[in-house]
Amino acid sequence: MSENKKMFDQFPPISTGEWMEKVKADLKGADFDKRLVWKSREGFNVMPFYRAEDIVSLPHTDFLPGEFPFVRGNGKVNNEWYIRQDIEVVDIKEANDKALDILGRGINSIGFRFGKDFEYSEQNLSKLLDAIFIGSIELNFFPEGGALELLTSLKMVFKKRGIKSSDVKGTIETDPLGRYMVNGKLCVSLEEGFAYLKNLADEAIEYENFRIIRVNGANFSNAGSTIVQELGMSLSMGNEYMAHFTDAGIEPDYAARSIGFTFGIGSNYFMEIARLRAARLLWSVIVKKYGVQSDDSMKMDIHSITSEWNKTLYDPYVNMLRTQTEAMSAALGGTDSLTVSAFDSSSGKPGSFSERIARNQQLLLKEEAHFDKIVDPSAGSYYIENLTAGIAEHAWNLFTGIEEKGGFVSALKSGYIQDSISRATALRDIEISKGRERLLGTNVFPNPDERVLTNLVSERPQDESGDYEVKPLRLYRGAEMFEELRLATDRSEKQPKVFLFAIGDLTMRKARARFSSGFFSVAGYEVIDSNGFETVISGIEEAEKSQAEIVVICSSDDEYARYGPEICKRLKEKAIIVVAGSPASESTLREAGIEHFISLRSNILDTLRHFNKLLGINQANDIS
Repeated sequence: MSENKKMFDQFPPISTGEWMEKVKADLKGADFDKRLVWKSREGFNVMPFYRAEDIVSLPHTDFLPGEFPFVRGNGKVNNEWYIRQDIEVVDIKEANDKALDILGRGINSIGFRFGKDFEYSEQNLSKLLDAIFIGSIELNFFPEGGALELLTSLKMVFKKRGIKSSDVKGTIETDPLGRYMVNGKLCVSLEEGFAYLKNLADEAIEYENFRIIRVNGANFSNAGSTIVQELGMSLSMGNEYMAHFTDAGIEPDYAARSIGFTFGIGSNYFMEIARLRAARLLWSVIVKKYGVQSDDSMKMDIHSITSEWNKTLYDPYVNMLRTQTEAMSAALGGTDSLTVSAFDSSSGKPGSFSERIARNQQLLLKEEAHFDKIVDPSAGSYYIENLTAGIAEHAWNLFTGIEEKGGFVSALKSGYIQDSISRATALRDIEISKGRERLLGTNVFPNPDERVLTNLVSERPQDESGDYEVKPLRLYRGAEMFEELRLATDRSEKQPKVFLFAIGDLTMRKARARFSSGFFSVAGYEVIDSNGFETVISGIEEAEKSQAEIVVICSSDDEYARYGPEICKRLKEKAIIVVAGSPASESTLREAGIEHFISLRSNILDTLRHFNKLLGINQANDIS
């Protein structure tokens, strides 16, 4: 210890002021905020560095794991979570066989998804759960209506098998407010829906570890919302359920224990860790105001599912990278259960290989990385603690703002919820269309040899009749607009060719050729590259031989005025001429007949849509 003290004595403490002086000196007069402070989509600034003094005033850092307000997790001993996989129940025997199979492969949480015509009889549910050791796993059910009938039959199955009510863990995932928001209406009135939930709660009261409401906050993230919006609006939905339950005479502790939350985990790694920590903090504060007494009732039950919004149809194996970091965020953030979506889920129903990979992604985190051993490993990180505080503050402000508007239902009916998310997604769509928010393999670095020819029909749950009580929340993936563009190319009779006419300055022509290749590959065009040409004539000859529909001139700004007019004059009748860059001579080039320019400032999506139109390629309409 004494040696350690001597070693550290050699490094005198440096104050924040001294660090800032050094940073500003290195910036050489540049604006600190503009250059180094990150303006997050969530509405608050993130500093380039944090120090111990930045967490001194944060009250939540004084609590231990398992203590109110549970920012550091619900448990005290370890960081265990349930590994979950959902099963579509079409044939009862097949669903049971699949459940037994995956339970032997590391899954310990199953979600059964039912169609509208499924009969929730004791006999059917007994067959579905045959040979499943219910007391050792988590069971979740997704009914399309008939939740009360489902619960009644389940109770009979449990009692006949001699299963104690305390051993049953899981959820009947009802969320009428979520359905109302996504579909724009319900098959019954909201008042009838809340009354139905009251009956469901009364029926489930003996099952202390079985929840009957799951607030599907993932709907917000899958509509493109910010993390703060998803959290604040999910809390508002949960509060709406709490208010109706307690007004109906349900004890606050039981009402709180009846509600769980599902969050969609995106690729903003540290922000997602902080969001789950902030979520537990805020929910415990909310339910405590209702008079909840038990600490266990104040704990937020969180199911995390990897986001659909950032997943892609093209280059689907990249989705494994996305889901792996998302799973890590959820685990480190202290989720109670986790679903990792299969990497090919965007193209329809996943196969056995992709489902196996999704299971193993979680098993790796547990068995090899040991993420389940340490509670809240991110605690004390100056950065994550400040993110937690920032998200909590802004989500709380959003939550209280919604409450001031009369609560979630009132805000939904007025359009406030939908319009707030629409504004956020509009900005995000622009970022994607310009390539600033990158979707690897889709709007940047696409695989030029990949072809997708199958029809992709969206399976979103929105009602298409248009007979809405509220404006439906639009669920979509951020990649869809680029996928629609490329699907149109893949289905066209002929794949367009782009010839890269590289000439002049070696460095600039190579750089712009690389840029142009990536730009046009996004639309699925065939790009014909070259080592460059010493003369305009030799380049023209090769361009003509290629029979390319588009010729992109790649050179330096100073040389475009020299080469552009001649190239345009010789090739304009045979191809669309494009200049890579925004040269000062643009007006001169336009006078020479060149109409098209691409650069880092281009809107990639709009520009490629325009080229598709010029080439007679119709937009694909299979993605809604």
